[in-house]
Order: sequence, then structure tokens, then C-alpha cells
Amino acid sequence: MAANVIEMNPVSRITTGFVGVPGQRTFYLQARKGSTLVTLLMEKEQVAALAQSVLQLIEHLDQNFPAVSTAPLPRNMSLEQPLQPLFRVGQMGLGYDQEHDLLVLVAQELATHEEGEEDDLASLNDEGDDADPNGDVVRMWASRGQMEALAHHAADIVKQGRPTCPLCGLPIDAGGHFCPPRNGHKHAQLI
Repeated sequence: MAANVIEMNPVSRITTGFVGVPGQRTFYLQARKGSTLVTLLMEKEQVAALAQSVLQLIEHLDQNFPAVSTAPLPRNMSLEQPLQPLFRVGQMGLGYDQEHDLLVLVAQELATHEEGEEDDLASLNDEGDDADPNGDVVRMWASRGQMEALAHHAADIVKQGRPTCPLCGLPIDAGGHFCPPRNGHKHAQLI
């Protein structure tokens, strides 16, 4: 069972953002309900996956459960200060409450194992599970419009990173890039 479950039903605001320069950015997920502000640490890949998953879910919902009402999309998607993360996200899940026409984003704390912990906890990583069964959980309930704005904003901030190499797909640093397909050659031939 989770150590602490925070229910934000519904959020008044939900966003994602980053701090830092490309190649050294720290990503955050942030939600507000009244005076409660929750900030969570995320990886760039998690932000990208969240954007894609939310848009897919909204497309599915629009086809099968037409929206009850439409509200204007939020415009200000910047992070609020202070940025004091509650935890690093290990797993996320999406759901839908048809009765209230709200999407729920569930974020669970990343498992952190210290030396000497029980073997059953350490075996979680062997099974591919990166959430801590005793970690904190935040449930954020939001409208389709809020989640759609979150998804578009998340996709945009992911694209603001370093450009990718057309040959190998790895990020290109400002100081240079080692591209395995070029194997040290100035010009690579594509066959």
C-alpha cells in the first residue's frame, strides 16, 4: 500500500515544464488544487510518453464518449515557483471517469533501494517494475481541455531539446557529436 496518497480532484491547473539548457534539463509535472501545489520530477521520455498517451486517450474518448461540455484551453502553462518536487515519478497511469467527464493521471513514486534492503524489494527492478509499492501516489483529475493543453505543451517542450542526428538518432551536443554510423569519418555514405 502506498505511503501517502494525494487526491487532487479536480485540479485547477496542470502543466509540465523544464528548467535548464538542452542536454541538462530537469523536467517537472505540476498540478494545483486550491492552495495545494504538487510538483513531481520526471524524465524527458516520460513527458513525451505522457503527451502521446493523453492525446490517444482523448481521441478515443471523443469517438466513444462525446464531451459533455467544452471549456477554453488553458493558456498559461508555465511552472509555478517554488519548484520543490515531492518525488521522482516511477510509473504513470491514465484513466477516465465517465460520470464526471474527467481524466485522471496517477503518478507513483520511483522505487529507491538502498544497500541492505530486503531482497523482495530489490527484485522489483529485475521484474521491470520501477514504482515503489510503499511510495507516494498523486492522483490528478482534470478536464479533457486541461489534459489536451497539457499534452500539446508537453510535446512542445520535448521538441525544444537538442537536435537529433539524422544518421544515428542520438542528440547532437553543442560541442560536437560522435556518430557511430560515421565511424569517425567526416562524411558518411548511406547505402
